[in-house]
Amino acid sequence: MISFKEALNSKDFVVTTEIFLDPETDIDVIELQLDKLRDFVDAILVTDNQSGRLHMSSLAAAIVVKQNGVDPILQLSCRNRNRIALLADLLGAGIHGINSLQLVRGERVPDEFSPRPRAVLDVSATELLATAKRMKSEGGLGKCPDFLLGGLITARKPQDDWVPKKLLQKVDAGAQFLLTHTCMNIDLLQGFAKHLVAAKITHRAKIIVTTAVLRSAADAQWLRENRPNVVIPKRIVKRLEQSKDPRAEGIAICGEQIRELAKIPGISGVHVIASSDLLTVPEGIAASGVRTQSQ
Repeated sequence: MISFKEALNSKDFVVTTEIFLDPETDIDVIELQLDKLRDFVDAILVTDNQSGRLHMSSLAAAIVVKQNGVDPILQLSCRNRNRIALLADLLGAGIHGINSLQLVRGERVPDEFSPRPRAVLDVSATELLATAKRMKSEGGLGKCPDFLLGGLITARKPQDDWVPKKLLQKVDAGAQFLLTHTCMNIDLLQGFAKHLVAAKITHRAKIIVTTAVLRSAADAQWLRENRPNVVIPKRIVKRLEQSKDPRAEGIAICGEQIRELAKIPGISGVHVIASSDLLTVPEGIAASGVRTQSQ
């Protein structure tokens, strides 16, 4: 197995995805998903109760992924744990050889979630990145691995004088890769990446853009209306509306997006997600043709 860190250092363009987790997910379900995805990606993100979805702990799921020969990226959310719990999970990840981490604030829990959990937010995502960096450099908490640390960012259309202060803070804190929220606006991403290159952020951290395989116009519209950090242009929604086979159109759009992303200076990879049909992920990656190029 090639680790995600090795892939980032040796490949011009990496490909990642994430597995589906819900209350019914067990080891067999995870293994079935891995069998569908493993040949198409360099790593698999294991999310941490995203949008308040209940499922097994992200660390437990990441261990299963690791045991099945795929390098996991373990996501840990500051929303769900206090400082001690976060440190405990970092140490637990290290013991199991899970070195790739995405440390995030955590999304707001939907209003309909009941009984409503209380957000912890004992530390910020930037503080957690700095803590993990100190753990691997200073020691004192057992044998910590050489963590590959990642953060979460939102792609934006910057003004000419924009200074990416929050991004720089995350990189200074220890982020070695930055994964964007879903963004399918190539023009916006080209301008965004250009500014990151000018600010020399791409010299210090790898930028990976999240794109989605959309199964329908309704799927795209729901994401646009319910996920404030998601960027899906109206023209993509229109393509799906006009298509006689929206699923196939969504796969084709994904392939086009990945090919365009691979051409943008400063973009080091793509993270491909699907809302419900996991099989569309490998189909979208295959449609792009970049998987062969990245191997």
